[in-house]
Amino acid sequence: MMPAAIPTVIPTLADMKALVGKEVAVSAWFDITQERINQFAHATGDHQWIHTDVERARKESPFGGTIAHGFMTIAMVPAMLDSALTMADMKMGVNYGLNKVRLPAPVPAGSRLRARMTIQRIDDIEGGAQVEWGVVIEREGGAKPVCVAEVLMRRY
Repeated sequence: MMPAAIPTVIPTLADMKALVGKEVAVSAWFDITQERINQFAHATGDHQWIHTDVERARKESPFGGTIAHGFMTIAMVPAMLDSALTMADMKMGVNYGLNKVRLPAPVPAGSRLRARMTIQRIDDIEGGAQVEWGVVIEREGGAKPVCVAEVLMRRY
């Protein structure tokens, strides 16, 4: 379930270009439950015990319990962006890739995450624009980010 949020509205691409270099949105908080972690494991086939075996992780992991997959954290970026931002004149957007990703801290089951998004660059492409987002995902109560990424999106 996606948490309720009031998204920032950017009316046009020209308005968006005026925001390059600025943090434009903060997402809603997302609950990272064990069930959500298990669903991601099922969808991807990554059932490593550190993610799915609650009892073993409690006993053996350095984190004292299960943690979310790093790729799960990254995969949540589109939903976080959607909860935080409406680009009114955009017909569709596609993920184009990542320039750089770091996962500096674990995401224990039971955490809440949100993303802060900065427009780093916008380049015109045929039929639209490519937006480079600076995304920092933070864990509620965490001392450092759980993900820092440069995310590329093409908007049409």
